[in-house]
Amino acid sequence: MIALVIRRLLQLPLVLATVLAVTFALVWLIPGNPMENEGRQPPPEIAAAMARQYALDSPVSFFGSYLARVSGAGWVLGWHDRPFDLGPSLRHPDWTVNEIIAAGFPVSASLGLGAMAIALVIGTVAGLIGGLRPGSWADAATQGVALVGISLPSFVVGSLFLVLFAAKLRMFPIAGWGSLSHAILPMVVLSLPFAAYIARLLRFGLVEQMSTDHLRTARAKGLSRAQAAWRHALKNAFLPVLSYLGPATAAAMTGSFVVEKVFAIPGLGRHFVEAVLGKDITLVMGVVLVYATLLVVLNLAVDLLYAWIDPRIELAGSAQPRR
Repeated sequence: MIALVIRRLLQLPLVLATVLAVTFALVWLIPGNPMENEGRQPPPEIAAAMARQYALDSPVSFFGSYLARVSGAGWVLGWHDRPFDLGPSLRHPDWTVNEIIAAGFPVSASLGLGAMAIALVIGTVAGLIGGLRPGSWADAATQGVALVGISLPSFVVGSLFLVLFAAKLRMFPIAGWGSLSHAILPMVVLSLPFAAYIARLLRFGLVEQMSTDHLRTARAKGLSRAQAAWRHALKNAFLPVLSYLGPATAAAMTGSFVVEKVFAIPGLGRHFVEAVLGKDITLVMGVVLVYATLLVVLNLAVDLLYAWIDPRIELAGSAQPRR
C-alpha cells in the first residue's frame, strides 16, 4: 500500500504537466484576445506591452514561464516571489489566480461535497430497493427515476426547482450563497445525476451478487434475502460504486458550472466559465490544475479504500482481484 502511494505521488507531476500542456494548447487556440475587456480594445502599443509583460507573444515562452512559476522552480531560482504561484488573472489584473481560487474553491467544494453526500444516500437507498426486489414495481419506479435523473440536464432541473420551490412555494431563496437555505436546492439539483448512477451501479451489483452460489447457499441456510445481502453481497456490490465515487466527487467539487450559474453561486465553476469565454489563460489553467490534482488524489483514495474493503485486490495492478 505504501508503494502504491509513493508511485502515485511520483506520477503526479508528470500527469499534471501533461494535463496543463493539453489545456494550454486548447486555450491558446480559442479565438479572442485576453487583453480586451468587455469588448474594449486597448491601443496597439499598450496591447503589445501587456503581451510582452505576460509573455503572450510566444506560446513556448509563456508555457515555460508558467511551468516554472507553478512548479516552484522559479521561486527556487529567484525568478518569482513565492512558490506554486498560478500567476495573475489576465482579465482581472487586480486579482491573482491564487486569490480567485482561494475565494471560489471553498464554495464549490462545499457544494460538491454536500451534493455527493445527498447522492450517496439517495442512490444507495434506491439501489438497495431495486437490487433486493428486481423486476418489482419498486424496482421499475427507482430505475425510471434514475433514468430521468441521468437524462435531464442540470439547468432544466435547476430552473424547475427555482420556479417551484423558490418562486411559487417560497420555501428557499431564489439565488445566492451564505446559509443552509441557500445551499439545499443547488445541492439537491447537483446530486441527482450522481445519485442516479449510484443507484444503477448498486442495483446491478446486488442483482449479480445475489445470483452467486455462496449467496444461494446462505439463503438455503435460512437467511432472508435482506440478511444475505447485508452480510455477504453488499460489500462486493458496492465496489463499482466506490470506484465511481472518486472521479464523481472531483467532478462535483469543481465541475458544477451550470448549477452555480443557475443559482448565482460565487464558486469556482462560474469563474471557469467566464475565464474560458474571456480567454483568461492563467485562470483556466489554474482551475484545471486544481481539478486534475483532485482527480488523482481522490482516485488514489478510492484504490486504498478498495484494499481496505477487499484485501484480495492487487494494489500494484489495476485494482483487479487475484485469480
